[in-house]
Amino acid sequence: MKLYSYWRSGTSYRVRIALAIKGASVEIVPVNLLDGAHKDESFLTRNPQGLVPTLELDDGTLLSQSPAIIEYLDETLPGPELLPEDPLQRAEARHLSALIGCDIHPLQNLRVLKYLQDPLGHNRDEAFAWAAHFIAAGFEALETLLSKADTPFAMGDAPGVVECYLLPQLYAARRFGTDLSAVPRLLAIEKAAADWPDITAAHPEQQIDAH
Repeated sequence: MKLYSYWRSGTSYRVRIALAIKGASVEIVPVNLLDGAHKDESFLTRNPQGLVPTLELDDGTLLSQSPAIIEYLDETLPGPELLPEDPLQRAEARHLSALIGCDIHPLQNLRVLKYLQDPLGHNRDEAFAWAAHFIAAGFEALETLLSKADTPFAMGDAPGVVECYLLPQLYAARRFGTDLSAVPRLLAIEKAAADWPDITAAHPEQQIDAH
């Protein structure tokens, strides 16, 4: 398999974590978003949206959008399950993941922040403050929801799909200067994940295109 990825992309980071939990190997193909590589015709033939991540299977099949990729990996690869078997718990896992993936992350996406700056005329500090505001608001709700369970991870004793979304969002939160003092439960989950070497290897700073 090949994963078309950008080192600092939160959505790419999600998929790398999912692959790590599954114990699956993948070839990372860097796509430099800052240089506009995602707009090259060679990439657009793989993903007409011009977004990462894109997963290319061994038979050449292409999958896009991190939720679809993560659930495909969970359904087809051996290893620990990313989503619980119980339907209600699966729904809760999707709920928590979507809180991040649908309500927090899109508002601090690179193309959104670029639009805020040019053409809307806000400076970098204002764009980052925008991102930090919405991250903090989402994290407030997530902290309340995840504090209901006294487990090392979001939904039990091992990392799963929620961690695939949470860890990249915490990484982004620090980049945008979000105050994390009000989310000790989220930070505890992050600390528990640090004991998993495969997950640590998925971190942006460990990628071949990190700079």
